[in-house]
Amino acid sequence: MSKLRIFLVDDHAAICEGLRLLINMQPGMEVIGQAGDGRTALQKIRESNPDMVLMDISLPELNGAQALTRLKQTNPDIRVLVLTRHNDQAYLQQMLEAGASGYVTKRAPPEELILAIRTIGTGGTYIERTMADHIVGSYISAQKPDNLPLNAKLTEREKQVVRLIAWGYSNKEIAAQLHVSVKTVEYYKTRSMEKLNYVSRTDIVRYALQQGWLQEN
Repeated sequence: MSKLRIFLVDDHAAICEGLRLLINMQPGMEVIGQAGDGRTALQKIRESNPDMVLMDISLPELNGAQALTRLKQTNPDIRVLVLTRHNDQAYLQQMLEAGASGYVTKRAPPEELILAIRTIGTGGTYIERTMADHIVGSYISAQKPDNLPLNAKLTEREKQVVRLIAWGYSNKEIAAQLHVSVKTVEYYKTRSMEKLNYVSRTDIVRYALQQGWLQEN
């Protein structure tokens, strides 16, 4: 079985070296490269074509959000795990909007980081548990079930699509899993968003967290 090929983006060389040692000790994983700024990272990622990128937010040249946005424009299927010191919900929302598949702070224990890498490497979404709890709490206080639109009840197929979107799958990947066309997936996605009165992927991730779906994958 081929190893999960991981690229590191952090402007602190010592952190990259520590991550390299930790990751390379794990079965089925290997670090194939690293960069210390967002602009260099984009170039090296294009050249090395990794399966996953571990990216900090605070970077020179291009910051993490800018680099992630550009990366997803050219390689929409690549998995990106944000690894940062920032535990602010605004940063989390910004990176999810940019296309991140996961978010872990640098204070998280090594075993949680490895769990996040494995989860995202198999197509899932992972948010550090303390951050996830915070999102669920703010979601519930901001939009209780009683306040959802009257037509918010999703069909089983709509739930499947929303769950897979939250896990980080593209429309094409969802279509393949459900054995339907991409247009059909887009239709169910649009209907679900309209029913829930949502406008972004961040809203979907929050909803999935509140439903407990992100712990199932």
